Amino acid sequence: MSETETGVEFDYPAKIEEIGSSTKKVTIEIPAERISGKISENYKDLRLKAALPGFRPGKAPQRLIEKRYGDDVRKDVRDNLVGESYRYVIAKNKLEVVGEPEFEKPDDIVLPAAGSLSYTFQIEVRPTFELPELKGIVIKKPKIELTEEHISQAMNNLREQQGTLVPVEDRGVESKDRVVANFTITLAGAQIARQEDAQFTVQPGRIAGIFVEDIDKQLAGVKPGESKKLTVKAPADHPSENIRGKEVEIEIAVKDIKKLELAEVNQEFLDSLGFKDEGELREALKEQMEIRIKNDVQQNMRDQVVKYLLEQVKFELPTKLSALEEQRVVQRRASDLYVRGVPLNQIEANIEAIRAGAGDQAATELKTHFILEKIATMENLDVSEGELNGQIAAAALQSGERPEKLKQRLAKDGTLQTMYTRMRENKAADRVLESAVIEEVSAAEAAKKE
Repeated sequence: MSETETGVEFDYPAKIEEIGSSTKKVTIEIPAERISGKISENYKDLRLKAALPGFRPGKAPQRLIEKRYGDDVRKDVRDNLVGESYRYVIAKNKLEVVGEPEFEKPDDIVLPAAGSLSYTFQIEVRPTFELPELKGIVIKKPKIELTEEHISQAMNNLREQQGTLVPVEDRGVESKDRVVANFTITLAGAQIARQEDAQFTVQPGRIAGIFVEDIDKQLAGVKPGESKKLTVKAPADHPSENIRGKEVEIEIAVKDIKKLELAEVNQEFLDSLGFKDEGELREALKEQMEIRIKNDVQQNMRDQVVKYLLEQVKFELPTKLSALEEQRVVQRRASDLYVRGVPLNQIEANIEAIRAGAGDQAATELKTHFILEKIATMENLDVSEGELNGQIAAAALQSGERPEKLKQRLAKDGTLQTMYTRMRENKAADRVLESAVIEEVSAAEAAKKE
């Protein structure tokens, strides 16, 4: 029963049908007496407040109030009762709704002159499944020894971050160059796509959504104003359905070449980073890498837990939620690139490459979320405000923002909720690891198994 302001209880009859994977069709009836009672309540309240010309508040005739405010009252009552009955039916039937309801013929949902009101909508609900055995899972823990070579690589990465892009005028393209080019994609001689001013680093990666492993060799020596044609096979999950699994030709017209000059490790460089000498900097890099290795090993083991769970648990995903999650994957990828300093125009120019494979990734992420969410709920796991603030502080340190401003921005664009969800999922995976059988292996063996 749903209790009204007057203490009278109403039941909202509902018919619930299964119409697809994790999708239900719900029809709800709002009884006639509930409608008339709510209309009377609204008019009674309105009569006490309404100020009509020639009448003191509370003294205007009912028929005049109905004539003046009738349409607004009926619309307010409809909205109120639809919302109330929706919440009642969802709660009564313990439906774990994901996403928003999709109403059937929403323009036809109006209060009748007499009688009850029925309306229908579709909702997607959390998939139902059984968890597998969570105790005693065998997990390989990579053993990674930190060497001077690792620290030197970290130093080189830092020099790259602080480096300078300089124009190249006396040669063609070389590996690791930063290139601006136009892409033209053709299938059987017909142009099907074109990207202007795409910016990319000459190293194995995706060109227009197609992975090209030897792009550095293919473009070697090409100068600005020159073009190179590559014949490649589009992946089966390419965003453009018409080229999936087919051989296409990509013409790369090079417009500009820049090379990265690494920053020199001198006193000015050290002072800018707040270190007195190179030894102090290397020691700080060592500490950072020890933390990073620890985190990477933990994440590697979490990934093994997730892989086990995905192999053991099978269920169908809600269709509309999957499509929405695919778009979110694209947005997260673009956001990550922007945070790492990739210009917005470059991200937009390469949006097809960013979108490639997002559907499969979205499906995996959604399934992972539902499984780990169930474990977190079962284990009563949560993320405290202090833990969340600690994560924000770490991110603020990396981005150079003030923690409170970063938190406001993350809350505004929805990233804060995503951060909370990820942290809770990690806690769920860590809880499974607590009862796992951990076998320490070399990093090479772990990589081979992976």
